[in-house]
Amino acid sequence: MTGMESLHFAFDGGRLLAPFAPALVGVVASGNLEVLVESAAGIGCRVDIDTSARGFGPIWEAVLRDFHERHAVAGLVVSIHDMGATPAVVSLRLDQAMSAIAGAQP
Repeated sequence: MTGMESLHFAFDGGRLLAPFAPALVGVVASGNLEVLVESAAGIGCRVDIDTSARGFGPIWEAVLRDFHERHAVAGLVVSIHDMGATPAVVSLRLDQAMSAIAGAQP
């Protein structure tokens, strides 16, 4: 993707989630993003981001660290496709994705 920045983060620890069906929330459009959450046994929490807003790695890391501290989950991969969403929208979409898979957990 031309003009996009790819970021990758990994967080260890947390409650291992039982396998679940993938969940997709949000829509990639001007100023928004989509979040895909997939089950991934044997890992902590991995987050891969493609964003049009270059140079915001430390802000992404802070938002994702907050997400991991609040949800404390492992066994998932989060893929984010961003077109300039604010940190508040990122947090909202991450929370929506967790809500979408919550019903599948024991």
